[in-house]
Amino acid sequence: MSDCLFCKIIAGEVPADKVYEDERVVVFKDINPKARVHLLVIPRIHLASLEDLEPEHDELVGHMIRLLPKLAREQGLEQGFRTIINTGKGGGQIIFHLHIHLLGGPDLRGF
Repeated sequence: MSDCLFCKIIAGEVPADKVYEDERVVVFKDINPKARVHLLVIPRIHLASLEDLEPEHDELVGHMIRLLPKLAREQGLEQGFRTIINTGKGGGQIIFHLHIHLLGGPDLRGF
C-alpha cells in the first residue's frame, strides 16, 4: 500500500531504527516510546489489522508471537514484558498495518 507508513519502512523509503528483520517481519523502535523498550513487530505483507487475518496467516502470526520473548531477552527485559495489539480506530489503532507493541523496562506504567 503506497500510503502506508509501515509499508514505506519495509520498502526502505522511510528510515527506522531496526533491531531485527527476516523474510516475514521487521522490528523497529517506536518513535514515540511509552517505556524504556518499545518495539513494533510488523509483518512484511500488508494486513490492516487483526480483522484481516485469514487461516493462511496463521504461520506468520505464530512466528510474530514466538519472536516476542527472544526480542525481549535481547533488549534486557529479564523480568517480563507487555504486548499490545490495537485493532481498529475504536481500539486505538493509528497506523492501519498490523503490528504488535513490545514494551518493557522499569518505567512501564500500568493500565
